[in-house]
Amino acid sequence: MSQSGFDTKLVKDLARILRDTDLSEIEVENEGVRVRVARQANVAPQMVHAQVPVVAAPAAATPAAAVSAPPAPAPAADPAKHPGAVASPMVGTVYTQPEPGAAAFIKVGDTVKEGQQLFIIEAMKTMNPVPSPRSGTVTAILVHDAQPVEYGEALCVIE
Repeated sequence: MSQSGFDTKLVKDLARILRDTDLSEIEVENEGVRVRVARQANVAPQMVHAQVPVVAAPAAATPAAAVSAPPAPAPAADPAKHPGAVASPMVGTVYTQPEPGAAAFIKVGDTVKEGQQLFIIEAMKTMNPVPSPRSGTVTAILVHDAQPVEYGEALCVIE
């Protein structure tokens, strides 16, 4: 990272990926820093925003008569941390179907066998099949068609 705490090389690399893959935007998150690079039609890629986590100071005690906001719902379990999550084997663009307009390789509720094709990941103009690492039932699909994915990012959950 540079002295300002921001890695301009990362932005340049993301812009290059946009150009090389004809994507309109890409977003990455690492160590709590999220960077999203997007481009408009016929315009060079540009950095849109970066989010850095902010640690809030403890709130002062509020009077008992003060009206409080309703409690926030408990966060849902992160399906990406599920032991049955299938991780992306590479960086690229994931496709959920063999070609536009075709049926998806899998859908929630499908029973899959080990080695069955789940997705395609395009990386450097090469289409790479993503086989199922185990047999089971698809309980969640965590990506959508033509979405950029990172190495290790959860694609689906098979139980």
